[in-house]
Amino acid sequence: MGIVLGPNQYGKAEIRLVTVTRDGPVHTIRDLTVTTSLRGDLADAHLNGDNADVLPTDTQKNTAYAFAKEAPVGEIEDFALRLARHFVITQQAITRARVLVEEHSWQRINGHDHAFVRGSGERRTATATVDGDRSRVVSGLTDLVVLKSAGSEFHGFPRDGYTTLAETDDRVLATSVTARWRHQGPGVDWTASFTRVRAALLRTFADRRSLSLQQTLYEMGRAAVETGPEIAEIRMSMPNKHHFAVDLSPFGLENHNEVFHAVDRPYGLIEGTVLRDDAEEPGAAW
Repeated sequence: MGIVLGPNQYGKAEIRLVTVTRDGPVHTIRDLTVTTSLRGDLADAHLNGDNADVLPTDTQKNTAYAFAKEAPVGEIEDFALRLARHFVITQQAITRARVLVEEHSWQRINGHDHAFVRGSGERRTATATVDGDRSRVVSGLTDLVVLKSAGSEFHGFPRDGYTTLAETDDRVLATSVTARWRHQGPGVDWTASFTRVRAALLRTFADRRSLSLQQTLYEMGRAAVETGPEIAEIRMSMPNKHHFAVDLSPFGLENHNEVFHAVDRPYGLIEGTVLRDDAEEPGAAW
């Protein structure tokens, strides 16, 4: 029996990077978490302990900080691409670099020039993968928490001896959306594309009656892909944040879907992909 080295990668995870742009008295904050991941001919490092081709992860961290100083961060997709290309171009042994960027939101306090309050837990994300001379970008968002108090039902599911869930045609539907969409074609306006996709996700969640979270995921994904030809596919993960009506009958009260017990775990986890039937091949995008 032979033993061989399989696929491997390494990098610096969750580099916390905050920039302050000082335009006179008015300041702007960019708050990022950056993760780098490099692949290539690294067999000597694993098999022989030879680090000649191992760019230290500390150097990768420092590169992210230096790039943020040398030029404006700009669109997080472009920042991720710049970093990924740098590692592939400057390191002979590295053939593929992937950079993930998450942006945390801050809002001005009452329009103040340099005082901010942390926004919601929602984060915008971007992943750039440079594989040789080919670049691929996946944009996205995570922890987009949404809820609607009507327009959702769930019934017609199979029942067996272990089923206790009651069917309903009126329930609270809540979820935390993680969505990532792959781009195709040149010249994408990252902000405009992101804005359209996010709006489509929210509009569809709010307006479409839900027969199940699976159906809602598909309809949201379809609406996102339809926002523009640059969206090749979207992958979504949506945990069902259950809200169960509380039985108030022991207290002589009727609960007409007004009081709920919010349960954080266990939860149903619904995941799926929606894509164009003529989408470009993803290659190393994911």
